[in-house]
Amino acid sequence: MQQQSAITRTITVAAGVFAPGHLGELTQILDFDLVDAVVAETGTVQRRVRLLPSRVLVFFVLALALFERCAYRQVWAKLTAGLGGLVVACPSASALSRARRRVGPKPLRALFEAVSGPVAWTSARSAFWRGLRTVAIDATMLHVPDTSATVARYPKRQGPAAGFGYPYLRLVVLIECGTRALLGAAFGPESTGEHAYARRLLDKLDAGMLLLADAYYDSWRLLAEITATSAHYLCRSSAGRVPLILTRLPDGSYLSALGHGRLRVRVIEALIEVSLTDGTTRTEQWRLITSLLDPAHHPAAELVELYHQRWQIETTYLSIKSTILDGRVLRSHHPADIDQEIWALLTVYQAIIRLTADAVTALPDTEHHRASFTIALDTARDQVITAQAVIPPDGPAVLVGAIGRAVQNNLLPARCHHRTKARTRKNPTSKYGPNAGRHPQQTQIYTLHATITIIEEGLTPRSKR
Repeated sequence: MQQQSAITRTITVAAGVFAPGHLGELTQILDFDLVDAVVAETGTVQRRVRLLPSRVLVFFVLALALFERCAYRQVWAKLTAGLGGLVVACPSASALSRARRRVGPKPLRALFEAVSGPVAWTSARSAFWRGLRTVAIDATMLHVPDTSATVARYPKRQGPAAGFGYPYLRLVVLIECGTRALLGAAFGPESTGEHAYARRLLDKLDAGMLLLADAYYDSWRLLAEITATSAHYLCRSSAGRVPLILTRLPDGSYLSALGHGRLRVRVIEALIEVSLTDGTTRTEQWRLITSLLDPAHHPAAELVELYHQRWQIETTYLSIKSTILDGRVLRSHHPADIDQEIWALLTVYQAIIRLTADAVTALPDTEHHRASFTIALDTARDQVITAQAVIPPDGPAVLVGAIGRAVQNNLLPARCHHRTKARTRKNPTSKYGPNAGRHPQQTQIYTLHATITIIEEGLTPRSKR
């Protein structure tokens, strides 16, 4: 007879009809008390405790975001897979759909607002520069289903004769660089511009932050509103702007003013030489606008190098749109359900980031960029199916659980290289032009050398690549 091993596990979950209401180890971030509090705060508590109480439905909606590929019944099966021996409800897909709509988006939004915010300690070099917490803002688009209900709120893009493609939802987030934690989010129809959504996030800024933004945000009115929050900014400027040189500074930058003299700024212009591993080199023109006016405390060369951290927001969108959503169209077919789905998606992302941040912080001299979001996501999904670590055991708190250990055991390379590739046009409605034959076609590592200089003839307009 072959030798055998017997494994016995103790699984602790909520009692009775509340048992399916969990998210595995992520429940330690999105715990029962927090979920109950936001449900009570938003007035969505069930009138009578039946088979699908509000707490369970909130966790079900979060699980829908975690298992985006799965249908309602499949997601419910994953929530109950580890509850063998317990008698749990087996609702139909239509019952889950109606119950989900009964809860609505408000508790999910409140839950996101409760867990959003910076997570890096001041000792984290990747999140701070000269005492300022670096944050970034940008927008992206998500596809929503093409139904009469969704098109009423999210219009299609219009061609000469008719609308085409999926309706678009515009999402703007504010992140902490280094950890890529979400500080805030705003979203709605594409017809509303990025500036309108960005203004909804200005209350998340404070005096200890340096905001990185691309050229779309160089409006002097928006920059003035950012200044009013006491935060600083470092923003790329478009070639169409022609700043007046008021004072030349020793590091090659100069002082100027925007808005007919109403906003004093410092302008940094540079020639950027990019050298690819295949020997190819190219030169780019950059212009950055910042509220950091003192070149002695905030050197221009360091600010040019720091601006590359803005790309971490693109990695954030990669994690949300490709890693979690897997490039799929949102599943919800009603505007209120779409709101609920987005808040759930952002909440799940933030909960995973908090656990990865704890895992990295526990390792001396380890930067946050080494944490693999994919590893953390896959492990979080496994913990839901096995219903592990739903309720932490009695005794001292364990800061690094199964998700954290998986991250620690699969760290990304310590050295972070700059990488580039010709932008791939995959969406036929993309604003970017075709890039067939553009260089490089494969991802390459590059080195960057910046020469700070005033470009007297002005910047050459950039093409849409």
